[in-house]
Amino acid sequence: MPISNPEQLPTTGKIIAFDVGSKTVGLALSDKSRTIASPLKTLKREKWTKDKEIIRQIIEKELVTCAVVGLPLNMMGEETPQTKSCISFAMNVEEAMGIPVLLWDERLSTVSATNALFEQRQGRQTRASKKDIKAQVDSVAAAIFLQAVLEGLRFRGGF
Repeated sequence: MPISNPEQLPTTGKIIAFDVGSKTVGLALSDKSRTIASPLKTLKREKWTKDKEIIRQIIEKELVTCAVVGLPLNMMGEETPQTKSCISFAMNVEEAMGIPVLLWDERLSTVSATNALFEQRQGRQTRASKKDIKAQVDSVAAAIFLQAVLEGLRFRGGF
């Protein structure tokens, strides 16, 4: 069963984060020192058996020791229609990869990611299209909530 306390995560190794949607999964990865979270990629979801192999390759290549799955809650902290799907995804990752998985409140991470991507493009000659933003937003959202986890771990007890 996925965990809800970040202090139960292993104390070393990279962490991978997943922002799970119905059509895509945004991935982000911490550095080995667990200081910085970076967007990795956005996967177009297919069958779990195919997604699992892509995720396994990343976890093995990057020497990941644990994972964080964003838990979509509404502004009142209640479950949304997507919550059960994310819990199921977390359980699948935990079982298939053999690593602990933390469920993390991801409220407003997608809004923050979208705003950050638009701000990043301001002042450039090229305009960001909605398609450009959509292609990156899930992995940036995963990086945003992974960074929050990393900061809490750095200052143990900061949760």
